[in-house]
Amino acid sequence: MTIAPDASRNGNALYRAMRDGIDRIQDVVPGKLEITKEGIVHDMMAPGRPHEVTAGLVSRRLEKTMPDGLWAHVGTPDVEDEPEGIMRHPDVMVIAFEDMQGEGSFDPRTVIAAIEVVSRSNPDNDWIGKMRDYALLGIPVYAVFDPRTGTGAVMSDIHTTPAGPRYATRKDFVYGEDVTIADWTIPTNGLPRYTDGAAT
Repeated sequence: MTIAPDASRNGNALYRAMRDGIDRIQDVVPGKLEITKEGIVHDMMAPGRPHEVTAGLVSRRLEKTMPDGLWAHVGTPDVEDEPEGIMRHPDVMVIAFEDMQGEGSFDPRTVIAAIEVVSRSNPDNDWIGKMRDYALLGIPVYAVFDPRTGTGAVMSDIHTTPAGPRYATRKDFVYGEDVTIADWTIPTNGLPRYTDGAAT
């Protein structure tokens, strides 16, 4: 039967159309655009100071504990798996410097850990959508920092389920505690919280 190949081609064409559309409008649309199995996700608001300070502090603290050759990378590009139909942009990625070389999106299979700072405007994207997608992409560790509540969680141990790969282990933490992400432990004291009227 040719149903699966045709469906795959159609899905691939739809993904490419969404990807091309994002490439054309990303620079003129506020916020962040990503692709999931449900379509394009648009986080409307550009990240504000608490979000960016959290990402920066987590990155710096991780890099102080990691060996040379590994980065806690903040910035572009995305991680992308076209056959899976997913393009995501982690706030911080733990990745080897050698795997950052070249052009285009990073291969998600080279990412050691993905870290997200929860957006005030779209928290389900980080707590639900990315938790699902990073497991589908095979990223072994996913950490979430939530400035709304001063809490977070680290997910690991991908296992197979009827709905696809999912993280089997979740370790919750509260700001002020040390947190272990993959092989590295960092403090969470001093991370900023969102306040009323603050941006994401």
